[in-house]
Order: sequence, then structure tokens, then C-alpha cells
Amino acid sequence: MSVSVHENRKSRTSTGSMNISLYHKLSHSECVLNHLNTMRKQRLFTDMTLWAGNRSFPCHRAVLAACSPYFEAMFSNGLRESLDNTVNFHNSLHPEVLELLLDFAYSSKIIINEENAESLLEAGDMLQFHDVRDAACEFLEKNLYPSNCLGMMILSDAHQCQRLYELSLRMCLSNFATLHNTEDFSSLSKDMLLDLISSDELEIEDEQVVFNAVLHWVKEDLDKRKDYFPELLRNVRLALLPSELLKEAVVCEDLIIADERSKLIMDEAVQCKKKILQNDGVVTSLCAKPRKAGHTLLILGGQTFMCDKIYQLDHKAKEIIPKADLPSPRKEFSACAIGCKVYITGGRGSENGVSKDVWVYDTIHEEWSKSAPMLIARFGHGSAELDNCLYVVGGHTAVAGVFPASPSVSLKQVEKYDPLPNKWTMMAPLRDGVSNAAVVSAKLKLFVFGGTSIHRDRVSKVQFYDPHENRWSIKAECPQPWRYTAAAVLGSQIFIMGGDTEFTAASAYRFDCETNLWTRIGDMTAKRMSCHALASGNKVYVVGGYFGTQRCKTLDCYDPTSDSWNSITSVPYSLIPTAFVSTWKHLPA
Repeated sequence: MSVSVHENRKSRTSTGSMNISLYHKLSHSECVLNHLNTMRKQRLFTDMTLWAGNRSFPCHRAVLAACSPYFEAMFSNGLRESLDNTVNFHNSLHPEVLELLLDFAYSSKIIINEENAESLLEAGDMLQFHDVRDAACEFLEKNLYPSNCLGMMILSDAHQCQRLYELSLRMCLSNFATLHNTEDFSSLSKDMLLDLISSDELEIEDEQVVFNAVLHWVKEDLDKRKDYFPELLRNVRLALLPSELLKEAVVCEDLIIADERSKLIMDEAVQCKKKILQNDGVVTSLCAKPRKAGHTLLILGGQTFMCDKIYQLDHKAKEIIPKADLPSPRKEFSACAIGCKVYITGGRGSENGVSKDVWVYDTIHEEWSKSAPMLIARFGHGSAELDNCLYVVGGHTAVAGVFPASPSVSLKQVEKYDPLPNKWTMMAPLRDGVSNAAVVSAKLKLFVFGGTSIHRDRVSKVQFYDPHENRWSIKAECPQPWRYTAAAVLGSQIFIMGGDTEFTAASAYRFDCETNLWTRIGDMTAKRMSCHALASGNKVYVVGGYFGTQRCKTLDCYDPTSDSWNSITSVPYSLIPTAFVSTWKHLPA
């Protein structure tokens, strides 16, 4: 067909309107790939040979460049390889692994198993086959065990696999007692070791194990690691060690004797220990802060929504045991723990009046007392501990002159209580006033999720408070408008669950407070509105709540490593939980 013939046909059929048909062969890309793969195996039109070990792999530059930014840059940026027809990886890449990557490039398929997953992750990262790297990561996430979690933590850190690193870290925190003597533990970087020993979620009953693990790690390569010792030592909860061990370490341990910084850290711990034993005021030092796995879990509740009792949860024995009676029963209050004390703020009493009162329960002496009252009477508010102070956020107050008290608009006001001077201070107000919101602290900041607005609507914002600037800002949008939800914190991850709609009541999400990204996690076992949650031992626990006329009668547990929920125990029929807190246990002598 000549050019003139085609031009004549075009002019003959030009009628002013176009009759168009689109043909799309769905299997075209697969057919092209298959044919390219056949040509590769027959060495037709191949213009590049890759070497790994003593094996050669003829292939096509265009296919490699289309699949990998690594090869695209190599062939187009004037590098030596762009002129040669050979790239030799020598022994930096196993021939079997390179063969698998090339098979993927020409077929879009790859078989990942326990034998090749780690190597594929490394090679996929090195050669920028990002899809293969991510698929290998996902495979390893599903095949994570206590026996390999330290190795996976090291591998994922080297190749920036954030999700795999988080899951590996979580499993290492749960199994530290059996991992600290392993060869992989000695291979940890200083930063990875800090991630472990600085975490409140480190599951260890005896802090002496952490102290000895740090000493062992440093002495494995003393010349290179001794300068790291003071920083590591500061993250050991030294005041939780027995007094005799502290004194012995100060005079006998060479690493401490030889370093002035370490001596000062140990002296601080000794003084802190004395203060604890003398019960001399509030101890706020990090060296005295117990790990969360060593906390006592307390449920506040009663036979109705009027709370009149504190119960202790033994989640190992799966028992809920009555602990103490509230001096002044109340509902719609908020409860939060600082150290060994539980602070119960505001709420409404039996006469329905709104309270400013703050009742304090000392879990060590099992005594009640009153602290200074809040500046504003409120109910339906939230509270959280931040830097050893108590923050009370939002809620309702009473309409002046109206009795019994009726709800006003949601409050913007935020108050801070410092236990040392026993004093309340007004802080910067919320950007948007809310009640019935989930309030937590994470990474030394406050987060407020959802709630009820001043117009009685559900709120979809995440409000964020920076105490250094005394300023609130909008951090992110929630996946959906929320109120009557619960929140719990594990490291930089905040878990949100429940709500008052059909769509939110069973749902659960994870919010990364460093990246502001949301991830939907597995749904709860039941729909829950007004439930309560906390984190302990690298797991999230949720209790209470209801939906419609159905009460939730189980204490459920979420395991982030398996993304699964299970029921731990049943809540007594006579108990309706209205708060859930975690406090320090007795400190060892």
C-alpha cells in the first residue's frame, strides 16, 4: 500500500463525522512478555549479558531498564556499563537469585519461599526491583518467629523495610528474655539496641536482665562500643534494680568506674532509689519508670454506668478481682494514671451535678485522697498523662442556673495538673471543642481523635498538642467521623477502635503519629461503643462498651504481629466498665 492510496482513502471517507472503533487485546502485554522470554532463552536480539558467580545470563537492555531504575540509570547515564555489553556482579549476587529476578522481569511471576525470601529482599533492594523487595518483605512478615525476629530486625533495618522492622521489633520486645544471649543480639547496631531497651513495651520482669545485656553487648567489642555505654545506661531503668546490685555496680563494674558520665547516671539512680524507698514525694526520673509489662491493669466500673468500684485485672490468670470502693460514685468521668496513682477527674454524681473534684487512688498504700479541684467542672472529657503531668481535655460543663445539670456545648478548654505543687493551670484551648473523644499521649505529645463537636456532630479530625509550644494544630483527618471511640498507644502507633455507628462500632485502625498515616487493622470480635482500651506487653486490650441493647461482656486482646483479636476472659455480669488504666506496681527494694 502506497502513501497516495492511503491518502485517497482518507479523503474518500471524510464525511465530517468519525465512525470509531477501539480494539484492545487484553492479553497483549502477556503475549509480548512471553515472546520476549522465548527470545531471551534462544538468545535472539539479546544485547546484554549479566554475570553472577560463574554463570552468565543473556538478556535485553530494554527489558531490564523497564523493570529496574537501577538498570535504567546504568544504561542511560554514560556509565561504563552503558557502553559494554557485560555486567559482572561476581560473588555479590547468587546466580539462583539473579535468575529468579530475571524470570520475574520477563514473566511478572516469582516464587518466594523460606529459602530465598531474605536473599530476594536484599537483591531486590540492591537492583531496585521494588515489587520483588516488597513481596519478599510481606512474605517475611507472615513468617516471623521468635527464632528469627532479631535477624529480621537487622535485615529490615539495612533495607528500609519499615513495616517488617516494626513487627520484628515488636516480637523482639516480647521475647527479650530469651534473645539477649544470642549471636544476633551481639550483632545489633547501637541504634537498634536503643530501640529495644528504651521502649516501655520491653517485656521483662527483672530489669537486671536489661542491665546485664547492655554490659554484654558493649564488652563484645569494647574498643568500638565503650563510648556508647553512657547513652545505653541512661535507658536502663536502674532504680528498678535491687539496691545491693546498684551499690555493687558503682564500685566494681569497670565500665562505670572508667567513665564520669556513667558515674553520674549511677549516682542519680542511687538517689532515685533512696527516694522511692523513703516514699519521698513523686519520682519522675526515667530510671524509675517501670516497663508497661510490669504495670497493674485496673478497671473502674459498677453495676450501672455509675462507677463505684476499682477492679484489678490479672490477664495471665484471666481474672477480674474487686480492689477498692470509690469514695464518691460518679459517671461520665475520666481516669488516668501517673506512676502508682490513679486520678479520677470530674464527672456527674448521683444528683446529676457536674463535678470539679479530683479523687486520687494510691495503689501502693491502697488509700484515697483528694487533690486540688479542676478549674472547670466537666464531664464527657478525656485525660492523659504527659511528662508526669495530667492533662484534661474537652467535655461538657453545666449550663449556669439550670438544675439538674444539662449538657452545654462541647468545651475547648484544656487544663494541666502538676502533682508536685498540687496545682491546675489553663493551657492553650483545642482548635475545635469536643466531648466524648479519644485522648492519648504519644511521643511526648497529646492526640485527640474525633469526638462530638459544639454542633453535636461527629468530628473527623485528629487534634495535636505540642507542650513545648503550648499550641494545638490539626494533625490529620480520621478515616471517618468518630465519637465514643477508644485509643491505646504502642510506641509511635496509636490504635483506635469502636464508635457509635454501624460502620465504626467493630472497626479498628492504626495511626502512625510520626508519618500521620492510617492503616485499617482486623475488626474487633464485637461491636463496641464507649469501650475502653490500653496497651500492655506489646498487645492492646479493650473492655466494656455496648451497641444498641447488647452489652459487650468480654475482655479482648489484639496482637499487632498477627493482626488478630481474641477474647481473654469474660467480664462479670455485675460489672459495667467505665474506665481502664495502667499503673506502676510496687518497686523492688
